[in-house]
Amino acid sequence: MKRHEARSKAMQVLFQLDNTELTLDEAIGHVLEEEKSDTFFETLVRGTAEKKQEIDTALEQKLENWSLSRLPKIERTVLRIAVYELLYMDDTPKSVVLNEAIELCKTYGDEKSSKFVNGVLSKFLD
Repeated sequence: MKRHEARSKAMQVLFQLDNTELTLDEAIGHVLEEEKSDTFFETLVRGTAEKKQEIDTALEQKLENWSLSRLPKIERTVLRIAVYELLYMDDTPKSVVLNEAIELCKTYGDEKSSKFVNGVLSKFLD
């Protein structure tokens, strides 16, 4: 699985978990179906889920005039994944993480969501 696809599938898994009763493994099963998982995907999904509180705290500090609970689920999910990568995974250049997050927003959100996510994530690069 390529990293772009892994991020897309991770976004789908974590999107499902937001305000549902599914377990992490159930959500992964729904998204992957018969497809084989890989290390990057597993690290991204499980790491983002495990560090959700720390990630949300970091995001709340960077959001201006917004609360995390008011964000649409797509933006909130993409931001969580990207912030996990920025804070806890050193093997991907920060610019790649930003570009991937923007692409996910363009695929699953709208034009405004990609600009918003870019603005928030750029604050993590300072």
